[in-house]
Amino acid sequence: MLSCLKQPKGFYKRLLYLSLPVIAQNLITTSLGFMDTFMVGLLGSGQMSAVTVANVPIFIIQLVVFGLQSGSSILISQYWGKGDRESVNRVIGIGFYVAGGISTLFALILFFFPAGVLGLITDNLHLIALAEPYIRIVGFSYIFNALSSIYIGMQRSIENPKFGMIVFAVSTVCNTLGNYLLIFGKLGFPMLGIRGAAVATLSSRVIEFVISFAYAARCRTMPLQPRRILRPGTDILRRFVKYSTPVLINETLWGTGTSLFTVIMGHMALSEELIAAYTVAGGIDKLVTASMFGVAAASAVIVGKEIGTGTPREQVLSVGKALTVVSLCLGVLVGITETGLYLLLLRPYVLPLFKLSAVSAGICTLFVYAYSSAAPLHAFATTTVVGVLRGGGDVRSAMLMDILPLWLGTLPLLALLGLVLDAPAALFCFVMAYEPLLKCPFGIWRLLGGRWIHDVTVQS
Repeated sequence: MLSCLKQPKGFYKRLLYLSLPVIAQNLITTSLGFMDTFMVGLLGSGQMSAVTVANVPIFIIQLVVFGLQSGSSILISQYWGKGDRESVNRVIGIGFYVAGGISTLFALILFFFPAGVLGLITDNLHLIALAEPYIRIVGFSYIFNALSSIYIGMQRSIENPKFGMIVFAVSTVCNTLGNYLLIFGKLGFPMLGIRGAAVATLSSRVIEFVISFAYAARCRTMPLQPRRILRPGTDILRRFVKYSTPVLINETLWGTGTSLFTVIMGHMALSEELIAAYTVAGGIDKLVTASMFGVAAASAVIVGKEIGTGTPREQVLSVGKALTVVSLCLGVLVGITETGLYLLLLRPYVLPLFKLSAVSAGICTLFVYAYSSAAPLHAFATTTVVGVLRGGGDVRSAMLMDILPLWLGTLPLLALLGLVLDAPAALFCFVMAYEPLLKCPFGIWRLLGGRWIHDVTVQS
């Protein structure tokens, strides 16, 4: 297996070139998102838990958009390898239609029925009352985010990952600055509390949208072809449905499933303390695992282009193996970094700033230890699903690998532990974090078998 690490000259340089901007983008958005959590947390742990609850349906919207982005990239990266710019425009046209329509529907539901949606997540009436004004506003931000994300995903698939890094960096800085001004009422702005955080998010997404389409109007590498975008054609639509629908189902069910973690905690005895700890620990974990998603995103582009340019099947298989081995090694490094960072910096100096209760702080520590120890498994599963299998067009296997262990294994077990057995917090945390363990055997079997390599640009 390790022999696959011997790749042609320039392979790892290319992996770094494609990964680093995505990693930087994730670090920027996650670190400033962590600051957002911190600022809301200064209002109180109840407000922080309320925003976490409100972000559960928002998280599902984000994953639907990510699913469409990922599904589009399967086609785009292979068409890019063939040099077919017309088909790339047709694919992003379908992405605009579907992402814009779904995000608008979600935004309207959250605006007109906020209490009903939040009631599905928690029975804590205090949290629902705090979260309701936030969710009514923030849903509309994802209409703009959906459209800009489809375009940014296209740029990433044609090997221009720096663009997304720049756009999201600007957007996130604006979001954080807006939070500071509107949550606390600084520099003459009104003090809006949680509502201010929602307004800041909406404003930053509008800025993100404007930057993306101003760039699109001048981009020479992939000029927009309005005629192809507005009328994509039935052939591309069939391919999009075939390869994007499983990814969309995958991300929606995975997002819904992981969101049910919060729902389960929201109905447990220590719901407010658990959710507050989960919010802080999750922010820390996202910060240090940004590199995993960068490698996974780069892997999808590399595999897709290799197939699109007609690389022999044996070499594509070797590339897929090399990418997963690299991700596994990266996961080990991430786990060590997360534990060290938490013990030396975050727990003694940062955690006290969140004003968590002693119970929440203890549970937060358990979550961090669980996440860091499971990091190698998480890295392997992420690159296998998001990078290699999807990049190779094996979207159905990726979907099954991602959702069956979650829905048939982890979720029922967590519901049993949290709602029936009232199990210790340590056991609950570790079962949640080790969800990727159930995915790895299937991932290894599918990867080594080589049946994940498909040219999605030709009729099957």
